[in-house]
Amino acid sequence: MLGLSPNPYVIMDTDLHLVWMNEAYLRATMRQREDIIGRKMFDAFPSDPDTESFRQLNRSLRRVLGTGEVDEIALIRYDIARPDGGLDVRFWSATHTPLLGDDGKVEYILKHTVDVTELHKLRQLRDEMGVVRRADAVEARNRDLQEESRRMTELFEQAPGFVAVLEGPEHRFRMTNEAYRELVGRSDILGLPVREALPEIVDQGFVDILNTVRATGEPYVGRREQVLLESEKGEGASKRFLNFIFQPIFDGDQGVSGIMVQGYDITEEIEFEERQRLLINELNHRVKNTLAIVQGLAGQSFGTVEGSEEAKAIFNGRLQALAAAHNLLTQTSWGSASLHDIVTGSAEATAGDLIQRFDISGPPLTLPPQTSVSLAMIVHELCTNAIKYGALSSDSGSVSVHWDVDDSKREPTLRLVWSESGGPPVEEPSRRGFGTRLISRGLSADQGEVEMEFRPEGLVCTITARLVEEAI
Repeated sequence: MLGLSPNPYVIMDTDLHLVWMNEAYLRATMRQREDIIGRKMFDAFPSDPDTESFRQLNRSLRRVLGTGEVDEIALIRYDIARPDGGLDVRFWSATHTPLLGDDGKVEYILKHTVDVTELHKLRQLRDEMGVVRRADAVEARNRDLQEESRRMTELFEQAPGFVAVLEGPEHRFRMTNEAYRELVGRSDILGLPVREALPEIVDQGFVDILNTVRATGEPYVGRREQVLLESEKGEGASKRFLNFIFQPIFDGDQGVSGIMVQGYDITEEIEFEERQRLLINELNHRVKNTLAIVQGLAGQSFGTVEGSEEAKAIFNGRLQALAAAHNLLTQTSWGSASLHDIVTGSAEATAGDLIQRFDISGPPLTLPPQTSVSLAMIVHELCTNAIKYGALSSDSGSVSVHWDVDDSKREPTLRLVWSESGGPPVEEPSRRGFGTRLISRGLSADQGEVEMEFRPEGLVCTITARLVEEAI
């Protein structure tokens, strides 16, 4: 972020070695990065120790190291050596900001400089040139830039996600925020290459990914990726799951100069999903056991009643349909289930190989759990009736199941039509058995309604159901 700023920035350690500077600083000082990085400030930019400029700058830096507080120099003359050997007379305004470590002590000094040579000259000429307003505007701009720098630094440090800036082919850490340092469990990685700062991630392939991003200039997006991180406290490896991006930083025509790492720790979310999965599996196991107990009790009860074999078979079929619907919902963690899967699964469980004589179609749609179970039971009863009395009782009969959604009303409505054809002539029964009543009343009043038409050419059952917000 600071590397892209148009204002000159340089970072020094407590011995005043230059550890990082942005391109604006190199342009202002007419230096190459490799010529000054790692050198002390007064060696890289020599000045006579007896001059007031040297003493003024040295006092400000020592004051920051001694107090841990920001120090400013409103105006200082510090000449810059040109590549041809001459000197440029330059005037600067400088702000020295301490960067503190976890122990509260100063680890680095961030030096923000603004070239105010023009402003100084304007002040010298203000009486005869009448440029007071222009000079004041430049000074105000300088103050605004300093405040902007402070805000940007605070925002970077307080970002809710983890952020780090890597520079150069070795991917040296130039900036990290609090969230990143907390994630990796280290506080002393600035200036270190990734291989040295986080050696445990090398064999996990992340350095290879960084190399690829630098070589291609293409960002890498990691989703739900696992990483093992060693804490500097020696507490052993910690397994974390991350969503992140390695974003290349381009330096004009020179290609990729660094990589920004930004992302979020989603370990708690992954662990919650795993606990939820275990709970759902346990629920599924318990419900299956309950259904098996119910089936056993029914077998014992029907066994004492003469001629109850058919009733027992019907009951077992309904129980199996309920179990199939439960299994389908379990697969989606008791969320919405696919309408196509509900119809196909229930019909196949009841009709077996006769499923080949079904034509099932409709747009993709999911239903909430309660409606899914009700519809599965209705389809089971319709299949049972079709096998015993309807289209599937003959060799030429078939069943069509088609649905669509009516969006014209305020509340979207599902319309599913079960239509039989090719079977024996149909007549409306003189009385309705339990299966027919279950079909007619399979949906509660707040879910929708079911209408059955006993046409001579085959039964037509129309189901309308109100779609709640979660049905999509």
